[in-house]
Amino acid sequence: MLKSHNRVYPAVSTNPEVEPYWEGARAGRLMIKHCNACGKPHFYPRTICPRCMSDATEWRAASGKGTLYTYSAMRRTKEPYAIGFVTLEEGVSMLTNIVDCDLDELRIGQKVTLRWQNAEDGTPIPVFTPA
Repeated sequence: MLKSHNRVYPAVSTNPEVEPYWEGARAGRLMIKHCNACGKPHFYPRTICPRCMSDATEWRAASGKGTLYTYSAMRRTKEPYAIGFVTLEEGVSMLTNIVDCDLDELRIGQKVTLRWQNAEDGTPIPVFTPA
């Protein structure tokens, strides 16, 4: 059994466009953008919808539940870990770390749930673990 390890994440750098994302994280909420013009969510968060180019977007809290779309287990390191794309129930995918798991048991299509781990500066970073 090869367990994933908690990683040390660098301090977060932010800007006014994505600061609400980090404010949500500090409150324990994973925030994604939703376009009121075309009705679709998008991630990475940005003011302009990447699908229809509308600026009628708003922040919404995500469920924190998703499915492992794909992953890569980093085994030839001092502390093994996994990164992957998680497709949230809301329909968007995000690149994230997969934590607190046996790397040999990870499977594409596996249900995952949100966890938080702090960066060096204390900012919560969204990570996922098998549900």
